[in-house]
Amino acid sequence: MNIQIFGTKKCNDTKKAQRFFKERGIKFQFIDILDKGMSKGEFQSVAKVHGGIDGMINPECKDKDALARVNYMADKLETILENQQVIKTPVVRNGKASTLGYEPDIWKGWQ
Repeated sequence: MNIQIFGTKKCNDTKKAQRFFKERGIKFQFIDILDKGMSKGEFQSVAKVHGGIDGMINPECKDKDALARVNYMADKLETILENQQVIKTPVVRNGKASTLGYEPDIWKGWQ
């Protein structure tokens, strides 16, 4: 497995995802989306699986200004990439497979 966890250090679901893989002895790479972020290709790959760009947005995002910018800008993709705090976290990738949020039942089936 080649696990990548995209999230933030303060996100409880991201912490739970990290704990899930640690407890099972599965190595993973953590990427803080506020520091490094997802590349355009990574984002598009995950978005394709999860219903497009709108499926990636967290409507509960605490940064309401960024959320408003994303919802009203013409180039939504570029706006999200500039304001990644609006993405649902954690984004967990295993090759081409990915999940949004805390999904341990799905991760258990990954090999």
